[in-house]
Amino acid sequence: MKQTLIQAYRQAPWRTQLQWIGGFLLVLVVVMLMAGVYLYISASATAAGTRIHDLELEREALQIQLADLRTELAYLNSAAVMSKRASDAGYRAASLEDIEYVPVEGFSGRNVVFLAPPPGNEPANSNLIKPAYKQSLWEWFYQGTYRLLETKASRQ
Repeated sequence: MKQTLIQAYRQAPWRTQLQWIGGFLLVLVVVMLMAGVYLYISASATAAGTRIHDLELEREALQIQLADLRTELAYLNSAAVMSKRASDAGYRAASLEDIEYVPVEGFSGRNVVFLAPPPGNEPANSNLIKPAYKQSLWEWFYQGTYRLLETKASRQ
């Protein structure tokens, strides 16, 4: 009566073989799916990397083109080119007789704005760094331990 759960008959060998083949194929399909996902992710990462590289090359080319255009603009706005363009347009340099000053009532002129304090003998603020930041870790640990011992001693 001890062997009540024993199978009454033995399975045919071809069924056992089919089960092993099915298990092997299942494992093979799972491995192939994992390899496919890995290849898909690798291909996507490679495509993104290639796109990033192409965009960086395009950005460098645009920066070079922008620098060229700025250089050209600086040349076109230079004093020599502007004076030549002005003389070609019929303008001439103004002489003292050509300048006419017009007084305007109520206009006192430009206000002077001081953006920085005047130079003096006063040294700059030397306490830019707080003393707590100048302290070493050992000093900080020592002071903390000392305070802890003081508070314990004062409570007793």
